[in-house]
Amino acid sequence: MTLREEIADFLGRKRIAVVGVSTETNHFSRSMFRELIKRGYDAIPVNPKAEAIEGRRCFASLQAIDPRPDAVLIMTPASQTDTVVGDCAERGIEAIWMYRAPGAPGAVSKTAVEFCRENGIHVIPGECPFMFFPRPGFHGIHGFFHKLVSPALRQ
Repeated sequence: MTLREEIADFLGRKRIAVVGVSTETNHFSRSMFRELIKRGYDAIPVNPKAEAIEGRRCFASLQAIDPRPDAVLIMTPASQTDTVVGDCAERGIEAIWMYRAPGAPGAVSKTAVEFCRENGIHVIPGECPFMFFPRPGFHGIHGFFHKLVSPALRQ
């Protein structure tokens, strides 16, 4: 699959766990979480430091979620990504997005990306989901220009 196809596949899944969603209401991960809810996703917060986020029960780990999510958006530091990807593989989750904002490492881990590819897990190593939602508003402008210059997204 091309990167664009991976993105379409991921966004076509409706039950998405957001690992690393912050307890701070003004944090970017919370904006992303709220946007997923607004767009009709069954967004599941995963953060061991919270009982609830945005009025939804928060889980300490992916293993605690039943039924399992269709996909996982990782918003942790990259140092935690290998562990999260291992948890995804253990749960049989086949679609992972490692969030990354422009100019920042984000959640992308080279070893986790390799693990996903070797184990048949669909992975999006970087990018910001906001840029790929239909009618994304301000983020769409950034996404438009990013798609023009990124060879992987022009396919």
